Amino acid sequence: MSRFYIPKESVKGKEICVSGKEAHHILDVMRLKEADRVVVFDGTGREYSGVIKEAARNRLSIGILETREILSKTAGVITLIQSIPKKEKMDYIVEKATELGVSRIMPVLTGRTIPKWGESKKGVHVERWRKIAKEASKQCGRADIPAIGDITEFQDCLKDAGGHSLSLIAALDDDSMKLKDVLHSFNGDKISIAIGPEGDFTADEIRAARESGFKLISLGQRVLKSDTAGLSVLAVLNYEYSD
Repeated sequence: MSRFYIPKESVKGKEICVSGKEAHHILDVMRLKEADRVVVFDGTGREYSGVIKEAARNRLSIGILETREILSKTAGVITLIQSIPKKEKMDYIVEKATELGVSRIMPVLTGRTIPKWGESKKGVHVERWRKIAKEASKQCGRADIPAIGDITEFQDCLKDAGGHSLSLIAALDDDSMKLKDVLHSFNGDKISIAIGPEGDFTADEIRAARESGFKLISLGQRVLKSDTAGLSVLAVLNYEYSD
């Protein structure tokens, strides 16, 4: 059965009103018509199954047959604090992190971050990542969409760690703990993980993170690239805390 995204404001009682690009996609690309069954989600964890009642050019209505609250398959809230890698690697990270159940992605600039963008270009990239997250949620069966924050400096995002039960920073450091050892005694519900750029975090950034309550972790004997490291941690968390 076809599955689509609609903003929660489109739900009007027992009916869903769809217009614009999503209506075009449903009617002209997927070529669905009146009486066809569809599934839609509103990005907040709610999913609806229904039937197309009326269809016109770039506009349609869906009669709701069933509403479901889809719980996350991972326990708690997982935030990925990701230093922006070069080229289009962040697109890939957003897509795969969404599939792996991340709750929020915070794209950050660090001392060794390679991309240097102006404010307007930053906004363009963030909007693209939000679109990628929406499409990935649609494809993988999520009923919610991970929040993609605005691009910020790494130092400025550290204060957010205070609201998490466990905050981790992956770094190439002799004092790093094994990830499995850190998770062994953890029973909270909010985790944040900070992943550095090509070249790793600077010593000052690691010091600031530790002062903000982050625990330094190792991801194993091999040195993982920036676009691999975060997804590796999310895969472990998905395994450890999935229902």
